[in-house]
Amino acid sequence: MDMAVLHGIHAVAEAIKASPGKIERICVERGQKNPRIQEIIELARQSHIRISFEEKSWLDRKAEGARHQGILCFAAEMATLDTEEILAQAKSPGLLVILDGIEDPHNLGAILRSAEAAGADGVFLPQHRSAALSAAVVTASAGAASHIKLARVSNIAQLIESLKKRGYWVAGLDAAGSASLWEIDLTVPTALILGSEGSGLHRLVKERCDFVVSLPIRGAVSSYNVSVAAGMVLYEVLRQRTPKGHK
Repeated sequence: MDMAVLHGIHAVAEAIKASPGKIERICVERGQKNPRIQEIIELARQSHIRISFEEKSWLDRKAEGARHQGILCFAAEMATLDTEEILAQAKSPGLLVILDGIEDPHNLGAILRSAEAAGADGVFLPQHRSAALSAAVVTASAGAASHIKLARVSNIAQLIESLKKRGYWVAGLDAAGSASLWEIDLTVPTALILGSEGSGLHRLVKERCDFVVSLPIRGAVSSYNVSVAAGMVLYEVLRQRTPKGHK
C-alpha cells in the first residue's frame, strides 16, 4: 500500500488514535516545544511508533509547502471496505453518502468531515471520476478520514438499485431538484447522493433517485459549493433524527 504524508497536529493525532498500525513514522521539527506535539510524541511512544526529529526545511519539503505546524507522519493510504461490510455495520435507520464524481480533494475531505460528524454509516466513492484518497483529503477532513468507513464501487447506478432493495430511500442533491430539502422525510433509511463540482449528478444516477432535492437559495448565485451543500443536508438529517429536547 502506498504511503501518504499527513501533516498538521490534528490530522496526525487523529491518525494515531484511529489506526496506529498504519503509521510508519512520525517526524517532528527539532526544538519544537508545542505541548500538543509533546502529547502526540507520548502517544506515539505508547503505540510503539517510530519518531524522528528533523529540520524545519526538511518538513517544509515533505509537506510540499503546506502548513505542517511542526509535525507530519508517513501513513498507509486510507483503507476501504467492501459495500457489504459497510451495510452490515450500519446502524438503524441508516445513513449513507454516495459521491458521484467529487474530484477536488479539499471538497472530498470536507464532505468526509461532515459525514463523520453527522454519524453517517459509510461513504461510497466511484472507482473512477473521484479524487484519490490522498494526504490532502486526510488533512482537509480534519481527522475524520481516519474514522469514517469508505468503499469504492464500480457502478453507482447498480449500488443505488441494491440499496433500494434493502429499504433505503435515495435522495440526490441537485440545484434543479423538484423537491425542497425541507419537504422530505430523512428519518427513514437514507442514501444521499452528491454530484460533481461542475456537472452535478450524472443522468443515469439522477434517474434512479427516489427524490431529487434542491437547497433554497435567496441570493444571486445559482448553487452552493458541494461540500457546503453536503454539510447542510447532513445537518438536516441530524436535525430530523434528533428527538426534541436532546442535544
